[in-house]
Amino acid sequence: MASYLERFDLAPTEARWPLVRRWMFEEPLPFYAELRSQRPILEMPELTLVTRYDDCVTILRRHDAFGVDLYKPKQGDYFMAQDDTAAHWREKSIMKAILDFEQLPGMRAFVATKAAALLQAAGGTIDAVDGLSRAVPIALVQEWFGYSDSNPKDLFEWSYWNQIDTFWNQPFDSVVVPDQAAIVKKREEALVGMRQYLIGLVTKRGEDLKAGKANNDPATRLLRLSLSGALQFDVPHVVLNTGGLLIGAVETTSHAAINALEGILARPDVLAAARAAAALDDPAGFDGYVFEAVRFKPAFPYFFRTCHHPTVLSGNTPFAKEIRPETTVLAVTHSAMFDPAIFPDPDRFDPRRPLGDMFHFGLGIHECLGRAIGAVMIPEIVRQCLRLPDLKADGPVDRRGGPVPESWKLSWSAAGH
Repeated sequence: MASYLERFDLAPTEARWPLVRRWMFEEPLPFYAELRSQRPILEMPELTLVTRYDDCVTILRRHDAFGVDLYKPKQGDYFMAQDDTAAHWREKSIMKAILDFEQLPGMRAFVATKAAALLQAAGGTIDAVDGLSRAVPIALVQEWFGYSDSNPKDLFEWSYWNQIDTFWNQPFDSVVVPDQAAIVKKREEALVGMRQYLIGLVTKRGEDLKAGKANNDPATRLLRLSLSGALQFDVPHVVLNTGGLLIGAVETTSHAAINALEGILARPDVLAAARAAAALDDPAGFDGYVFEAVRFKPAFPYFFRTCHHPTVLSGNTPFAKEIRPETTVLAVTHSAMFDPAIFPDPDRFDPRRPLGDMFHFGLGIHECLGRAIGAVMIPEIVRQCLRLPDLKADGPVDRRGGPVPESWKLSWSAAGH
């Protein structure tokens, strides 16, 4: 059979991106290996793929040269839709400050208890997506982020459509999304309901503050900062940033947890070692199995950026190429995490690889705000599953033709649990 690049070069120009996208999701690792060795920067009219580790790092760290322009139509004034602006600097700093690292052990304990309870109640079979990987982060949002009186179904809808529209409904996704306008409409409808709820939540927290009632959730912390007048941070931005906590917490957690568990269950030798590590009281030796499984199948295989000024990638190599302004660039971090220059013997499953070399939570100024929370919540959901006796998948993960896991049936021996 002809190589990927031979087939690419023979295809009509308009057929190349659809072909490449299919390979990215159906045959990623051999495709990326060929690109890294022969054409690490792959240009098409729609976008340019970048597949080597060092070039992906350059793109994600150099926000002056590669910006998040494509976020803006989806996220408006939210700081993550801006690059190195005053609002981004200030608001991300505020949000990091109110998400205390000191709370991480308590959050992990909450996730462990909640996941174990959901599995216990399921009685030996569960839809791991709606019943667990989405349900647990929704419960955490309610318990820890102040959404205590919310409807879980609403929280899912608000998070889901914002995630789908922002990350999976970009102009270059038109080759697989037949009705992009319908997804935009879903996101806009979700925002109406979410904004109404959040305005009510922040108003209630303001009334509690006036009455001297002590709340310690993020909305209250943000409101205290806003009302102090010490920062340029008004009440509408309290609403906006409180919403960001929800949007970032649910679907990305679910996607990563399902991909990790799927990858571990598919490798019998890895499964046995991971189960032994999961059984220990100290999870320190377990989490690497999850993040290594996600390296093989990340929730986000790439990060998209827009080039702002001419930038040479793969400099001082035979593949050096100048990326021109207005080019949409995909930093294919899935490929980068198999670059042998950084990951020795990259096709080997090694739970001891450093998380800091991976891109699971992004890199640079747009690194995931909830990185520390995700780094305990995702592995703990998987850990609780692997503590079940005789756990098995009853078929493949069902993505219903879309980009994220929508349903996956698991079963286990309930008598021994």
